[in-house]
Amino acid sequence: MAPTLVATILTVSVLFAVAIILIEIALQTGGSRRAIFARTGLSLVKNPLLIAPVLGLVFMCAGWTLPQPADAFLKLLGGAASPCALIALGLFLAGSAGQKPPQGAGVEWGLIAAKLIGQPLVTWGAAMALGLGAQEAFLVTLLSALPTGTGPFMLAEFYGRNGLLTGRVVLKTTLLSIVTIAALLALG
Repeated sequence: MAPTLVATILTVSVLFAVAIILIEIALQTGGSRRAIFARTGLSLVKNPLLIAPVLGLVFMCAGWTLPQPADAFLKLLGGAASPCALIALGLFLAGSAGQKPPQGAGVEWGLIAAKLIGQPLVTWGAAMALGLGAQEAFLVTLLSALPTGTGPFMLAEFYGRNGLLTGRVVLKTTLLSIVTIAALLALG
């Protein structure tokens, strides 16, 4: 496997793990720091959101392969993950129709603007600062302008935090990204 691909996968995995660790620490309340860190550590060791990527990384780096039936099963399961997440999001939003997130419309629209306008601008600035060519800078900016995926919604639901707000942001960024991506493509 190419060293840059391994480095990219490792970087994304570490960033994801850091996010999960921060969420777990934020969920722990009361007691001494030692108790909070002990409970956080136990939660992390049992967390399937961390166990699966770590096992995948170990298998990849070690060059191991799964038996064919297990590999076929996991490919089918992985292929079903995105459609299932979209169905879960749709059912959740249908079940909460008419409800407003307690955080308010300002937070919701702020997140939408940050995703569809702020993130592409920051990405373009970073691409320029890193000296990427015009085509590469355009491509990474375009990728950063994609709508919020279902991952944040699934994490919000898993941890029981702001599912309604997150679900609405996913839906609205998906709809509004038609305009923002079209504008980006027109500029490119």
